Order: sequence, then C-alpha cells, then structure tokens
Amino acid sequence: RVHDGHDDLVLRFLHFYPSHQKALAVGNRVRVRGEARGGFFGLEMVHPAFKAVAEDAPLATALTPVYPTSAQLPQLYLRKAVDANLARADLSELLPPEVVPAGLASLRDALDFLHHPAPSVALEALEDRSHPAWQRLKFEELLAQQLSQLQAKRERELQRAPLLRLQRGGLQEKLLAALPFTLTAAQRRVVAEIADDLQREHRNQADGIAATVPMHRLLQGDVGSGKTIVAALAASIAIQAGWQCALMAPTEILAEQHFTKLVGWLEPLGVTVAWLTGSHKGKVRAKMLAQVASGEAMLVVGTHAVIQEQVQFAKLGLAIIDEQHRFGVQQRLALRQKLRSEAHGAGVAGAMSIEPHTLMMSATPIPRTLAMTLFADLDVSTIDELPPGRTPIVTKLFADSKREAVIARIRDAVAEGQQVYWVCPLIEESDDAEGVASQAPAGAAGVKGRSPRRRQALDLQNATATHRHLADALPGHSVGLLHGRMKAAEKAAVMAAFTAGETAVLVSTTVIEVGVDVPNASLMVIEHAERFGLSQLHQLRGRVGRGAAASTCVLMYAAPLSDTAKSRLKAMRETTDGFEIARRDLDIRGPGEFLGARQSGAPLLRFADLTLDEALVHSARAAAAVLLAKHPRAAVEHVTRWLGGRSDYLKA
Repeated sequence: RVHDGHDDLVLRFLHFYPSHQKALAVGNRVRVRGEARGGFFGLEMVHPAFKAVAEDAPLATALTPVYPTSAQLPQLYLRKAVDANLARADLSELLPPEVVPAGLASLRDALDFLHHPAPSVALEALEDRSHPAWQRLKFEELLAQQLSQLQAKRERELQRAPLLRLQRGGLQEKLLAALPFTLTAAQRRVVAEIADDLQREHRNQADGIAATVPMHRLLQGDVGSGKTIVAALAASIAIQAGWQCALMAPTEILAEQHFTKLVGWLEPLGVTVAWLTGSHKGKVRAKMLAQVASGEAMLVVGTHAVIQEQVQFAKLGLAIIDEQHRFGVQQRLALRQKLRSEAHGAGVAGAMSIEPHTLMMSATPIPRTLAMTLFADLDVSTIDELPPGRTPIVTKLFADSKREAVIARIRDAVAEGQQVYWVCPLIEESDDAEGVASQAPAGAAGVKGRSPRRRQALDLQNATATHRHLADALPGHSVGLLHGRMKAAEKAAVMAAFTAGETAVLVSTTVIEVGVDVPNASLMVIEHAERFGLSQLHQLRGRVGRGAAASTCVLMYAAPLSDTAKSRLKAMRETTDGFEIARRDLDIRGPGEFLGARQSGAPLLRFADLTLDEALVHSARAAAAVLLAKHPRAAVEHVTRWLGGRSDYLKA
C-alpha cells in the first residue's frame, strides 16, 4: 500500500520477488505507473511499473506516453526509440507563415508536445484531437492531400485531348429525338457540362493543332437517376467527331446491361457497338478485337478486359468508367496508362500526344467534404432529381424469425404478376473472372478461420437452400438462382429470363446492386441485411421502384444487432435520399471504408477526420492554391514529406 499524503493506493503483484520487497519496504519513496482501477480494497494497480526515487526527486515535466506495443517491445525501449528519432528527424518548417492557420505551432513543436504533453494539458483535447498540436498535424496531412490532387489537375490541364465539338443536327440530336422519354432538367444540365468540357479549346494553340484540356469529370447521381443515357449522349459527341468511345463496367452483368441499352439506342442510328469481356474467346474475341482496332466499332462496352494489352483502339477519344471505385487501384492506374496513346485525330495535321477524355460515373453520391478532399482533382456533375413516374419505395424491417411472413408477401406479389429479388448475404465476392474486389463491408460478413473457397461454398450453400425453399413455397412460379460460380453465359441466361418476365423470383448471391433494370420487379428482400454496408443496401433497394407498381424493400435481420448495424437499418428505414444515405454512411464508416480504399490500396487519412474537420479542409484547400502559385518548391517538398511515392494512388 502506498500513500501520497492524501490517498492510499493498493499495489497487487502476482509474482512478488525479493527485489520488490526491498524496494517497497515501509518508508521508501517510490513512483508507480499503471492502470488504476477499483478493487476489493479500494483503488488499486495490478503489476504496476515502479522505481525508487530520492526524497527531493523532481516530478517529470511532461506526461509519460504509452505506445501500442507487444510483449517483446517494452515501453522504455519504444520511448527511447521515439525520442531518438524525434531528435534525428528533419522536421524543419517547410511552410511559409502566410499559409499556416493562426494559433498553430510549428510541426516540430507540435510533435514534441504530442509525445511529451505538459501535465497541465486538458486530456480531453488530446483524446479528441482538438488540441492545437493535433490541429497542426491534421492541417499538414490535409494540405499534402490537397496539393497532390490540385497538382494532378494542373498537370492534366497541360495535356491535350481531342476537340469534340457538338454538331447541330448531329448524332446527339438524333439520339434525343429517338428516345421514348424526356430528359430531366438535371440530366440536361450535366449533358451541357460534359459538352462544354469536350469542346473547350486548349489555351496553347501555338502549333495550330485544335485540341482541348482532357475532361476528368465525375458524374454522380442517385439510383435510377438516369446516368446511362447521359453517358450515351456524351459518347454520341465523340462518335460524331470521328473518335471511339470505351465504356468500362466492373462486372459482366453490368456491362451486358449497358451494352443492351446502348445497342437499342445507337445501332438504329448507324453506330456499331462492340461488347468485350474476359469470357469472349476464340474467333468471337478475335473479330471484336479487329473491329476495335480498325475503328469499325465506335463504342466498345466491356469489363476490365477493355484495358488488356491486346486491345488496341484506332482512335480512342472518350473513356467512360462506371462505378470506378469498385476497380482496384492498380486497375485504375493501368487504365490511365492505357488511355495515354499516340493518335491521329480527324482533321488534325500531324501526330500529337493525345489523352482521351475521362467520364467516371457513380451511383454512390459523394458527400461534400469528400468531394473537396479525395475528389479535389475532379470536376463533379450531379443528377439531383429522378425521372418522373418513379414510385417511392417503402422499406420494412423483419426479424429473421418472420421469414414465413415475408414469403407470404412474395406469394401475393407474384400472384399479381410482379417480380421479386431475394438477395443472400455476400460473404465473399466470387466473380473472380471480373477481377473486382469484394464489396462486402469490412468485417461485416466474413467467417473467421475459413478459406475463401470454403466461405464461397458456404455462401452458395445458403443461396441454394433459399432457392429450394422458395421453389417449394411457390408452386407454379419459376424461381431463378444467380451466383458467382456460374459461367458468364449461365449468368446471362438467368438474367435474360428474369428481365423477360419468365422468372418470378430471382435468388442472388452475386453483385446485382448496380445496373440491373427490371421495371416489373416491385419487391426486394435482403437476407441478413445487417451484413451489408449502408450504401450497398441503398443500391440493392434501387433495383425496385422502377415501374408503376408500388415497391417495397424488406430488410431481414438476425438479432442481436451491433450498434453499427442498428444505425444502418435505421437510416434505411428513415430515408430513401441517396445523398443523405451517403452522408450517414460516411459518419458510420469513415472515408476509408466508404470509398473502399482499404481494398483498393489508396492511402487513408491517419489524423484528420473529414466529418469533424471541415474547417481545416477549407484552410488546407486555400493554402494549397497559395503554395502552388507562390511557393512551388515548398509544395513539392511538403508532398514528398507526407506522401512519398504514394501520391499516384490519389490520382487513380
């Protein structure tokens, strides 16, 4: 028992050595360090660190840091290593005072303070990272990220892309006239923004070559807002100008959906549309490659197979990437490299280095703080309204114990001629032929200790059992099954039967949350909804509500639910607004998981929190512009210090 003049503290040791008895003899003065907690004899420490000190030994001038470690790395060793490296590190001030927010210390002072905080510091300010020392680290990190993005944008503005002028009476006007529907005001606005990008003349025309700055635009819109027709209208501008267009989707199912729509819209207008995926082999593949290389195929739709080495475009002027965040970062970098090519433009004298325009599409709306940070190098177009006639979707929660009640709802729906999706939990994305990373949320549905093949088998077993149960419960109605182990042709046949209305219920384990468009489907059942991410649940819900019938999304869950799962399901029940869903998803998961960055390899922000540090984001954004304009050397040194060789990942 030790006493500090005011209170007592009990020290407990499981192994008490003779040296302990000597050091802790009655009357000795010691300093102890450990976790204090309530015990049977009052406040106590179990196995604390301690040392004997002289009567007049001064107290430490700073709090003692406790670092994450293992049994093999004692705290004392880590503290000495940190102190040695702090003394040795080059932490010289790189930033001019004019760009650093008022009240922030230098980087060295901030790091020294965080590793040796004064005893008088407010501990809450250290824990919630609101202390000015933490603010300096956050600002530095955000500034490096902003500089990398803005520099990428400026470098791109020095490149040249084909000048694609919108022609009066051309292919785009013909396509608009042939459509059986009218564009919304939001669709017309973003089509105009894209057209402006494609025909904005390059500032440097000294060589007499007509060119423009490469477009690098993100088209975002909620589920069902009509992004595909916007992509088709953008492609029509490039095709009319004599350039090819490529549209790349993450899965064969989504690529085929796009292909079917685009063929229906463009082939009657004389445009050859090719479909290129990894499953095409032999003569079929050779013929398609020849069409692409000759320029006969003006629009090429496919998966990541589009960027394979043997695919050679005659004149690629526009690349459209759907759900680009679902491609791995290496695939995105490979695509950017593929797009840089030597081409001869129609009406262009001589050869010039061409970088095709890039349009990325996402059905996951990007919250404002993310748009200002991780997407700062992009121009963003937003479709913020849905086409008329879309019916609101009612979302209901059912415990797994109410399964038979859900099946009764399905029975009623198919009896009325409606179609139904039943989605089983995605333990591991098994569409290996597509090369797409799993979309399951981190930690949401894995089975620890089991191999991917075993987990895949469990996933398929669950879907097969559900399929069998529904087939027995719905005599006289066709129930289809779609899973990742099926060959591409089998998947296509199942989807075709469902699209044609020949299948009443589709049980699926594979990713169908984007691109699948069956207006007659009015009921979506998501089994074990607690295993899915919020954005993924919203995408799945968006597969219904595309026709005139009232639509319902049933979220089945298994208790007990974690707090995170409760937050997801609550958000799904409360709103159908994709932008609100995206905001809540960012709050729940943070930017890393929200963007799939842990799977893609993109560097995450280690110190800043985009949901709390919006003011610092604005400061870093303004500072980045000043640095690039007035202090370019300091900008390069700052990015090198913080990102090293990782800055390319932010440009992917």
